[in-house]
Amino acid sequence: MKKYLVLAGNIGAGKSSLVGLLSERLGFRPYYEPVAENPFLEDFYADMERWAFHSQVFFLTHRTRSHRALMDDPFSVVQDRSLYEDAEVFARNLYERGSMTCRDWETYRELYRTLTTLLPPPDLVIYLRASVPTLRKRIARRGREFEAAIPDRYLEDLNRLYEEWIDSFTLSPVLIVPGDTLDFVEHSRDLDAIVCTIETRLRDRQGSLFPVGM
Repeated sequence: MKKYLVLAGNIGAGKSSLVGLLSERLGFRPYYEPVAENPFLEDFYADMERWAFHSQVFFLTHRTRSHRALMDDPFSVVQDRSLYEDAEVFARNLYERGSMTCRDWETYRELYRTLTTLLPPPDLVIYLRASVPTLRKRIARRGREFEAAIPDRYLEDLNRLYEEWIDSFTLSPVLIVPGDTLDFVEHSRDLDAIVCTIETRLRDRQGSLFPVGM
């Protein structure tokens, strides 16, 4: 039977790396974060409050189209980030920072809620939990200059929103991977533990939260 996994986590948590490793170990088809030229980005960075809604709706639309495409794939799939995070973490962060008006946020939320009722949820969400020092170390490891300039406060805000989202997420079971203690890229035994736990969770979908190694 086809399975649908989602990898969730902050910038630098290791989602793309784990997607690749899991696709090899489990024989799933990988779906990486879609690359799309957002026509609102330039305007957004010039005037965030005016263009935040437009930019986020574009991303939500693109993410929804990707979600629909992977559901039509006959193979089991593992996805790098989902539309849930777009709304519950990144769009909410814009709203909380004052870059999205209350009216726009409520309109966006209603659209997002409607879409989630139309799309089948994942069989399992794998949340890579990592502290800011760990995120910083992994961001430095991959050497992207534009990420090096991200403030710690921004990463902390995203971590807080990720935790709030995971605590309230009920559409699918959630597997929490402690990124501060497990390094699945450098240590094969850590990857083995994650794969074993995923296979167990896919056989038994009872419950909601289950940290690896606990």
